[in-house]
Amino acid sequence: MPRSPLPPEGPGTEGDIREMRDRARAMFDRALLECNIPRAFSRQILYDDVHLRIGSNLYDMGSFERVLVVSIGKAGHTMAEAFSNILGAGLSGVIACPNLPPARIFGFRYFAGGHPLPNGDSLRAGDTILHLVAGSSPRTFVVFLISGGASAIAEKPMSPDISLDDVIATYQALVHSGAPIAEINAVRKHLSALKGGRLALAAAPARQVSVLVSDVPANSLDALASGPTIPDTTTVADCQTIVQRYGLLQQFPASVRALFEQGMVQETPKQGDPAFERSRYAAVLSNATAVKAALQSAASAGFAVEVDNSCDDWNYQRAADHLLGRLRELRKSQPRACVISGGEVTVHVGAKAGVGGRNQHFALYCAQQIAGEQITVLSAGTDGIDGNSPAAGAIVDGSTVERAKQRGLDVATVLAGFDAYSLLNGIGDTIITGPTGNNVRDLRILLAY
Repeated sequence: MPRSPLPPEGPGTEGDIREMRDRARAMFDRALLECNIPRAFSRQILYDDVHLRIGSNLYDMGSFERVLVVSIGKAGHTMAEAFSNILGAGLSGVIACPNLPPARIFGFRYFAGGHPLPNGDSLRAGDTILHLVAGSSPRTFVVFLISGGASAIAEKPMSPDISLDDVIATYQALVHSGAPIAEINAVRKHLSALKGGRLALAAAPARQVSVLVSDVPANSLDALASGPTIPDTTTVADCQTIVQRYGLLQQFPASVRALFEQGMVQETPKQGDPAFERSRYAAVLSNATAVKAALQSAASAGFAVEVDNSCDDWNYQRAADHLLGRLRELRKSQPRACVISGGEVTVHVGAKAGVGGRNQHFALYCAQQIAGEQITVLSAGTDGIDGNSPAAGAIVDGSTVERAKQRGLDVATVLAGFDAYSLLNGIGDTIITGPTGNNVRDLRILLAY
């Protein structure tokens, strides 16, 4: 983590500030370590050369004529590699991930899908996946390895009239609408030939299992990657409500707008559809893993700890005010207090946004609220990527605003321009990890001392 000079005056000594920053970073690093995909796979997936156990599901591998693997999302390569290491050589399939690895797995076709917006490879991946699973028989075994980001990384529009540019414009309108991810995905599901259970429908009647590394709330697994292999709980009526609520219709390109105006948006397969009779899924990693690791790290460091995930999908200001309020309340009775929060906050980005992401925006807003206080706030993404910046997030403290002023930077102006990265990186408050090959949502750690 880059370090910049801390002021000799202000909240606590420089040593106190540095200690709390280092402790917050250590808690985050511990969480990343525990979210290691190979470690999770070794706990959840067992193979004895005959039987494969994934979670509570047991499969006789000798009963299948053909085994296919489809791995999509930010952890596309990492999950496929971990799975291949357990089952050994001989697997084949498709991997769609945002960054192509230097060494690829033999037998797999790779696509560098775009994120957060799809690209040409995203659509090529979607076409290839659908072609791969087409014609599957009851003796075909399809293993879907699914992680966050797959909504954009692998895509196929329902209508041939929807071009790549139209898909991108639709995604931009949805992402910038301020809608929570579950609502964004509800719309994306109904516009896609892959999402909302339609990939499971395409692979039927094959035996299917989906291994999930989840970046969605535990009770909303069908929102992960827009639920390509899971019965959809959202409806066309939901989509129409969401589009109206956020004024999206006029922001959509003509090809997508026409589907809504002409009532041509088709329903997705639901629970009870025959496509899911031979389909199972198992979540092997989630945000709860990261939260638990950070909690254990904070407790072992002597902090009184409270976990508060209630602000998941809240607006960043409301979430920050709530969590800081919980921290200050806890500190009244404890000399060293910690509040840990998992999930994601929402930021309605302006049209002329600078460089940054929701974690840095959240952290910089917190810096305003804690100026002069003995509080440290970390907010970062477990995927190592925050918005359009090279940072995973940021660590701020009671001296952040003053350090920014010393460099002629105004926090309020930067927040208004959604340009948090420039300021935070300039004063050494960004967290740089590089892409982790995994994503189990964001983690926020607030310390008071």
